Amino acid sequence: MLTPIERRSHQHKNLQTQIRVGLISMESTDSCQVFVYGTLKPNEANYAKYCEGKILTQQPAIAYGKLFALPMGYPAMIQGDREVQGYLFSFEDDHIFESLDELEDYQSDRHFSENLYTRQRIEIFDLERISLGWAWTYLMTLEQVSKFGGIYLENGLWVAVSKPFPLKK
Repeated sequence: MLTPIERRSHQHKNLQTQIRVGLISMESTDSCQVFVYGTLKPNEANYAKYCEGKILTQQPAIAYGKLFALPMGYPAMIQGDREVQGYLFSFEDDHIFESLDELEDYQSDRHFSENLYTRQRIEIFDLERISLGWAWTYLMTLEQVSKFGGIYLENGLWVAVSKPFPLKK
């Protein structure tokens, strides 16, 4: 019998295989659901430009993975079994991916190793750990995170660190 984490991993691999062979379209059910955990969250650097006024619904949510802070000032999530805190956004249509894919340096027709992030569907949960279904999110590989010198965030929460104002002399 599979543990819940093993079951999610198995479901994820099956879904990715179905997408790769064309059994599931990128425009399938929930194509406009996006889980964000970094600069796209409300009050973070990229929210206003990419999300504000475009979101139909949003709610705090949890995904399972591992979260890292990167020295470039944004986070990366990899596959894993730890809670990652973020938001589930619902957008009107899948055209939002044009701008989000550009921000995340992802192109579906490139080999995954040529992308900074890959866009993948993962299961998302509310704060009481009840499944909200599947949503798209952007993941990195552990190799990429290591190459960038990512720092593991054990609490599963990333927030931008404000830069101090320069002191006047």
